[in-house]
Amino acid sequence: MTRKSDRPEFFRFHNGDKVPLPFSAEEYDHRLMGLRTAMDGTGADVAVLTSMQNIAYYSGFLYCSFGRPYALVVTATECVTISAGIDAGQPWRRCHGDNLTYTDWARDNFWRAVAHVAGIGRSIGFEADHLTLQQAEKLKTFLRPSQTIDIAPATMQQRMRKSPAEIDLIRAGAAVADVGGYAIRDAVREGAREIDVAMAGRDAMELDIAARFPDAEYRDTWVWFQSGLNTDGAHNPVTSRQLQRGDILSLNTFPMISGYYTALERTLFVGSVDDASMEIWMANVGAHELGMSLLRPGVSCAEVTAGVNAFFAERDLLQYRSFGYGHSFGVLSHYYGREAGLELREDIDTVLEPGMVISMEPMLTIPQGQPGAGGYREHDILIITEDGAENITGYPYGPAFNVVG
Repeated sequence: MTRKSDRPEFFRFHNGDKVPLPFSAEEYDHRLMGLRTAMDGTGADVAVLTSMQNIAYYSGFLYCSFGRPYALVVTATECVTISAGIDAGQPWRRCHGDNLTYTDWARDNFWRAVAHVAGIGRSIGFEADHLTLQQAEKLKTFLRPSQTIDIAPATMQQRMRKSPAEIDLIRAGAAVADVGGYAIRDAVREGAREIDVAMAGRDAMELDIAARFPDAEYRDTWVWFQSGLNTDGAHNPVTSRQLQRGDILSLNTFPMISGYYTALERTLFVGSVDDASMEIWMANVGAHELGMSLLRPGVSCAEVTAGVNAFFAERDLLQYRSFGYGHSFGVLSHYYGREAGLELREDIDTVLEPGMVISMEPMLTIPQGQPGAGGYREHDILIITEDGAENITGYPYGPAFNVVG
């Protein structure tokens, strides 16, 4: 019988060989070089990264928390993922660099594993926007840092600027989103349930992702397909509501490829569109086209927002705007990640640069009981180039293609 004192706090479980990651070893090394440059600039000796987005960005490993903590510890010479025993060898196989597995024989073995790599009494860079108050206290207890530095802003700045390899993956994701969009359009008919239409889009995307990326792990691809009143919010879940002629629809496809999110969002109608709805729809399409024309290097997010705001204000529609007009793309999802420094909002002064990837997605929500009631949204993904922007979304927008069923 193994005594508790003989049980390891952490160990290396390098079970099997490394498998192909989303990017090359050279790509990850380049990212780590950028992180280490940020560490030098902030005075951090060690980075202890705990968010899904940063661990995936710098190591390729996308964890499944299930209530357990995970980390990537980066020093001047080491890059080590810290993972829970329940995952066995999968984190080792799916990460760039080394991996330590912590056990649950005793509470806080996670932090003992982190300390083993990070050392004691050093200057620690951490993610203040992710680490909970409880875990921040544990960091101080186990690492006894000489100082703590919020390195999350620097990592976000790095993630906002995409490499050519990232852009290739994002471009493929946009194409997959189009595949889901066409499958959804084909499934729209009176009497169909939202859930049935959504499943058609999701299944088509997952099959397409598997064909394009045979070495990947497949997880988290989803669809929000909304109808009628359910279109009023951008993130309303799918229901079993049956489609009726004249319904406004919101098509939203979200392929997930190795932690990278892309999206397609379109307004549709079942069979016919009333005049009031057509007027609102075309106004939103006009805002969408204007917004895309404003996306170019040297223009700030706030300036783009002001331009679209003015368009809606001239038509007395600005009060129906639901949220900002777009956001960055990369390692993010509906439950993790966000490059908040690159969003099309009034309070974001970031200037667009070549290599950034951003959406244009104006949405108007007209309350129930008013003419044209419902949520109208179009969404395209654009890559900022040296002299403008490249739209990588292919599925058409507007009534000529999207009055269906």
